[in-house]
Amino acid sequence: MGCVHGKCCTRYPSSSDGDSGRRREKRPYKCKHILTQRSLELVPVPSHNFTLQFSVLTQHGYYPDTVERENQDSFCIKTQLQGNPNIHFFGVFDGHGQYGAECSNFVKDRLVERLANDTTLLDDPLKAYNSAFLATNSELHDSEIDDTMSGTTAITVLVVGDTLYVANVGDSRAVIAVKDGDRILAEDLSEDQTPFRKDEYERVKLCGARVLSVDQVEGLKDPNIQNWGDEYSQGGDPPRLWVPDGMYPGTAFTRSVGDSTAEKIGVIAVPEISVVRLTSNHLFFVVASDGVFEFLSSRTVVNMAAEYADPRDACAAIAGESYKLWLDNENRTDDITIIIVQIKGLSNSGASATGNEVDCGPMLMKSIKGSFDTSSVSEPEETYGSVRTDLYDTQQSCQHSVSMNRSAAIVVPSPMMHQRPSQLDV
Repeated sequence: MGCVHGKCCTRYPSSSDGDSGRRREKRPYKCKHILTQRSLELVPVPSHNFTLQFSVLTQHGYYPDTVERENQDSFCIKTQLQGNPNIHFFGVFDGHGQYGAECSNFVKDRLVERLANDTTLLDDPLKAYNSAFLATNSELHDSEIDDTMSGTTAITVLVVGDTLYVANVGDSRAVIAVKDGDRILAEDLSEDQTPFRKDEYERVKLCGARVLSVDQVEGLKDPNIQNWGDEYSQGGDPPRLWVPDGMYPGTAFTRSVGDSTAEKIGVIAVPEISVVRLTSNHLFFVVASDGVFEFLSSRTVVNMAAEYADPRDACAAIAGESYKLWLDNENRTDDITIIIVQIKGLSNSGASATGNEVDCGPMLMKSIKGSFDTSSVSEPEETYGSVRTDLYDTQQSCQHSVSMNRSAAIVVPSPMMHQRPSQLDV
């Protein structure tokens, strides 16, 4: 989910910096339907004698009305952080607003740099993570990027030995697959930060935000009814944040990096952090932008990923299905980015992680929510129903790569296959 800039742009105030040079010229149109995919990569975690096998794929969104729009998603995979072979970083950043691409790229670079240069990272990972997010947010405010109405969400996973630290700001998502007998369960590692959540709703209201759906803010529905159900039943017109005396910014998330205007009404860059100790029952985890989860549930994503031995094929299958479902339901698609990390050979008999073993219990800031049975294919209405709606148009790698026998390549469908009248011939 993003802001409603595309729908309400005539109501938006101009940047406080006017024509100070922070505006960006439109960039040349690029092909919208090419998948950017990395090779299959491996990185060992010697402290616990297991290996991470991973790949990433990003699919440019299809926007027929703004064909020059660039991919606003970005990702960062940094192995051996601080030169330590047991510390690895995976992050997906979903930009939004006019300068969303600049914001997401700035944040993905600076956030991992902050972590890499923090000497307290192993002693207090939670403090280091929180500090990195807040410092990066301040740097973005002070940069040449106009973030008054632009910003990015961030879903990141830091692997330290056999422990995952999952820091989330916004409504992208991380989920882990857990073997339970002959079943595979999907457990969310993050919780979407939106006004659907009672705690987030109350927090932003205390900061002065008006929380209304687009229909409410436009006077089509009673604004005094502050009950929107959940994002599964109300995905088409979710509650959004507005300043007290204006019809902006219209963000459907309650936390982000950047968004200095929305920051005044409670949109903060403080991450929610989960801590998970890996076991031999953990099979893989997925880190993805909300373009993936618009029409696919966490359970369905894990179910699909479990069908493929090679994470490259799993990424392609999930991105392809997401892209297809977008075009089945809309005349455009969101940008789609997905990282799949398989956990290979963990027996829970390894040595202490990096020599700095941590008691995860007292550091669990956000409990893991949701356990779903993926032993069978999800029902069509659950799999394909709109889970989230975005009214806004909304790298380092390790040196090891391997070649494996793979299933047939999965091709993302062209938008032209759907013959929507509003689509352009590109």
